[in-house]
Order: sequence, then C-alpha cells, then structure tokens
Amino acid sequence: MHSNDLADAPATREPRHAPVAHLIRAGLVEGTHYGSVVVLGPEGEVLLRLGDIEAAFYPRSALKPVQAVAMVRAGLPLEGELLSLSAASHSGEERHLAGTRRILERAGLTEDDLRNVPDLPYDPVVRDNWVREGRLPSRPAQNCSGKHAAMLYTARLNGWSLHDYLDPGHPLQQAIAASVEDLTGQRVARVTVDGCGAPLFAVSLHGLARAAARIASAPPGSPERRVADAMREHAEMASGSGRDVAALMRAVPGLLAKDGFEGVQVAALPDGRAVAVKIADGANRARVPVAAAALARAGVDPGLLTAFAGETLLGGGEPVGCVRPVDALDPTELSVCA
Repeated sequence: MHSNDLADAPATREPRHAPVAHLIRAGLVEGTHYGSVVVLGPEGEVLLRLGDIEAAFYPRSALKPVQAVAMVRAGLPLEGELLSLSAASHSGEERHLAGTRRILERAGLTEDDLRNVPDLPYDPVVRDNWVREGRLPSRPAQNCSGKHAAMLYTARLNGWSLHDYLDPGHPLQQAIAASVEDLTGQRVARVTVDGCGAPLFAVSLHGLARAAARIASAPPGSPERRVADAMREHAEMASGSGRDVAALMRAVPGLLAKDGFEGVQVAALPDGRAVAVKIADGANRARVPVAAAALARAGVDPGLLTAFAGETLLGGGEPVGCVRPVDALDPTELSVCA
C-alpha cells in the first residue's frame, strides 16, 4: 500500500470498551469482563463490532506475524519451523531455545548478540523444571528470543548495525514500522517499548484484524503467505506444547492465530475472514472464549470450537459456572454454563 493511501493514525483516547464476557456462577452474573471485538468478512467488511475497535492500542505480541512479514520482505530467508519461531511467543521449551540458536548460527552470531531481556521460560511447567535445575534467567529462554534472533539475522544480511537493532530509528525497525502501516492500512499512532525491549507500534483493533486477514489470505510465495504457512504448519514453534493458540490453529483448518499479553487475540482464515479481540483487564480466561465466539460469528463451525468455550468455575470441587461471552457475541450459546 502506498503511503499516500494510508488512513490516519487511530485516535489516542481512553477506549470505549463494552461488556464482552460474563463470569456466571450458578446462573448469576458474578463479574463482567470489558473489551472490544471486531469480526471481518472475506472482503474486509465489518460483520460485528463491540466496544471500541478504532481507538489506538498496543497489540503486544499479536503483532509478531506482521513483524515477521517485514523481516521476510527485507530478505530473511527462513522457512518452516524457524520462520514460525521468528513470529513466536514461545514457551521456552528446549526446541525453542535450540531453534533460536540455529537462527543465530546462520547469522554467524551468538546469544551474546541478543538484546532482549533475560527471563525464565514462559510455560509454568518448563519454568519450574528450569528453576529446579538451578538455571538462571537467560535471553534465549525469554519468549521473544526467536524474533530477536531473526531481527539480528535480518540486520546482518542487510549490512545494518547490530548493537542498536532495537532502536526505533534503526533501518530494521523503520522497515518493520512501514510493514505495520502497510498491512494495517493506517499510520502508527504511537511507538513505545515492548516487554522484550523491541519497539511496539500502536494501531487500532480494526487495523490489526486487517493485517491478519492480509497475511492469512496472501498468494503463495509472498512474504505474507510464507509467514502464515510457517505458523500454521508449525503452530507449537510459534507458541508451545499445551498452549491454547496452537490448539486453536490445529482445531480450525487454515486458521492463523496469535495471542498477545494483556488479553489480545487475533485470528484469520485463508479467505480473508478475521477476528481481533482485546480484553480490557488483560484476562486470559476471557480472551479464549471471546475469540472462539468471534470465530463462530465469522462462520467457523461451532463444533470445532467447543474446547475453547471457556473455563469451568468450580465450587467445592464441582462445576458451578463458567466464563461466557455476552449474548451479542454468542447468541447460539457456544458456551453453556452450569
């Protein structure tokens, strides 16, 4: 998309979120999660909107597929599981760490060149084992290390400086910003620093859904399609064993999905249908059932989504309720509470 065709940056205002899910215990609404949801049809038309889909927000790691596309456009030659890892919020499993090191080796670099924040593995089981073994936080274990290794590789291939690859003014980050604007169709509203240390670009929820749709529906051989295929075929490299986003991609044929901290979820199908979700309080327990209900509204067979209908609430060890999307999202009661 030519820069002159871009829409203005979304408004930086307090988002006008709406109720998107209820916490129901024994038939009574015990609590409410607010947020925003957009469902796009195959031509980009808005089929459903709840809350504020046009306010500027930070997509967090849900933007990683866009960042990966930008790197492929800039010459990143990775394919398959390593390209999937480049767009990952990984769990810190050994295969993720090994993949990160393989990317660095291809670039002729080591983990000492990484500038992401040292951390323990994201997955709680992996993290507990890590601590039990006396291992300390490290850069490869941090969930964004695959992306950072790919950033370094891209910079090396283009002859760009390495030590400052996270600077928003660096040619790599400028190329990523340009791809964010191209794929979302709008100018970036604000730039900040993500948890891992990389620049993070504020767009609208609507723009995020448009970007996912363009990536998921791109023609074979394009940078967008290469990223989409890698993530769909190697879903656990983009996340991890037991992660809901990998399970969602396995459950729905052709689905591209990516989660992000603070309750963000984006998903898109090969025909251009897409959904994007932001839970205002960042709650994962609402993110998953709301995203599943949005996919059902986009036309995905509800039978494929029953495993994502919402966690059960217990009372005395017995089911007494659940987290259920609001009626506007889930009129067919994909999620049925006790």
